[in-house]
Amino acid sequence: MSSIADRGVAESRALEAAQHGDTAAFNELVLLYQTSVYNVALRTLGHAEDAADATQETFLAAYRAIDEFRGGSFKAWLLRIAVNTCYDILRRKQRRPSTSLDVIVEESGEQAGFADRRVGPERAALAAETVSVVEQGLMTLPADQRIIVVLCDVQGLSYEEAADAEGVALGTVKSRLSRARARLRQYLIERGELPAELERHEL
Repeated sequence: MSSIADRGVAESRALEAAQHGDTAAFNELVLLYQTSVYNVALRTLGHAEDAADATQETFLAAYRAIDEFRGGSFKAWLLRIAVNTCYDILRRKQRRPSTSLDVIVEESGEQAGFADRRVGPERAALAAETVSVVEQGLMTLPADQRIIVVLCDVQGLSYEEAADAEGVALGTVKSRLSRARARLRQYLIERGELPAELERHEL
């Protein structure tokens, strides 16, 4: 059985047990998705401390609402809670997020890259530079556009899953993503850098 299939089986078993009040099973779900939730929060909020708070709030809210999950993509359901939590924090902060790329890359727990990117060892330095520019451009986007890019191009969610996570129509996801990619493309053009990686991802 593939690792993806194994993960799916583990998620289903843990989810069913968690919905019957098994705290240990819910902790298994936390272990499965804490990196994804944290990375969404970090790239949305731009601060490691805020991202940690958002992650904690997300799982606490998910634990309280686990009985309300009615099937479908658990990841999308969980990320919807994460997105709403991030919006709440942004409203509380009432400031535009800003951060150092070094913090994003160092704190994220995984390579800061876009979904399905293939980077060989010989291109590691170029890839790191590309990620740096894209991450900086990402933080210039409005929150709603930034979150869609993070969900679709970083976390690899489908348009349908992103729509579910955001609680918006499919067409809204597509239009926000299109505008966000156009703004990112312009950001890169203005800085004299439009890496081939981004062209292939239609950014």
